[in-house]
Amino acid sequence: MNKKELISKSDFIFSLGTMLSNNKEEVRNSIIESIAKTNAQFVYMHPIDNIDLKLYYTQFIKYEAGSEEGILALILDAFVKESTSDIQKYISNLDLGYISAESSAGEEEFEEAYSNSQNCQFKTLIIGDDLIEHPRVENIIRLLSIIKKYTDFNVIVLDNNFEEKINSCECSDLEEIEDLKSFDGSVVYRLIEDESTEDLIASKSFAQIAKVANNDEVYLNYKNSKVKKIIKIDEKLHGTIAISKITDSNEEIFSGYRYKQVKIQKVDA
Repeated sequence: MNKKELISKSDFIFSLGTMLSNNKEEVRNSIIESIAKTNAQFVYMHPIDNIDLKLYYTQFIKYEAGSEEGILALILDAFVKESTSDIQKYISNLDLGYISAESSAGEEEFEEAYSNSQNCQFKTLIIGDDLIEHPRVENIIRLLSIIKKYTDFNVIVLDNNFEEKINSCECSDLEEIEDLKSFDGSVVYRLIEDESTEDLIASKSFAQIAKVANNDEVYLNYKNSKVKKIIKIDEKLHGTIAISKITDSNEEIFSGYRYKQVKIQKVDA
């Protein structure tokens, strides 16, 4: 059974680390199909709410950029009930209060998701591309391998190479969850799409914090990168993370982990 078929027959779907935007149309359509077919519950987890999914998700868990390792620890705690003694000891020693506070995702949200999943027969966890270049990717792979082995989730990884790493992981040598990095100020999310644009899609909140207006030309400054963009305020976008649609770029700002703290500078300033 291929990934599309697995998703479309699911009656409980978790999605982590993907906005399910245009280039994930097939995955998004499979989720919508499962909701129509099985009345599936869909839990969408991401730092950015997706207005196109509001009609479909039953629960939205918003987390801070960079905290995916912590989010997986919260999933581990909520959904892994039986495993090895070492893993259960690891789970019992997790500082859930700290992880929850720093990730801005409450323990009770995952308890609710677990409770809602109890009567479901075919559960799927979709893992997106945001995690691939996370600084803590090695421990993320270990956490995912445990979730795959010791829960009843069908774990669907959208990137094939990342999937192979998870499948070949031995689950050993779990590391403590690293102190979660704070992404304060102006944050830009690199959204991989079929076509790049010069637009920086921003909410009103982002524009106010960055002191910019619609159609302003700005530079995004990140370490040695300086990239020109045009502010486009999207009334449907909320929060303080702006979106830059990119296919490919050699700029440092658009390499590595998808979220970057940047300094915004008006072109005419």
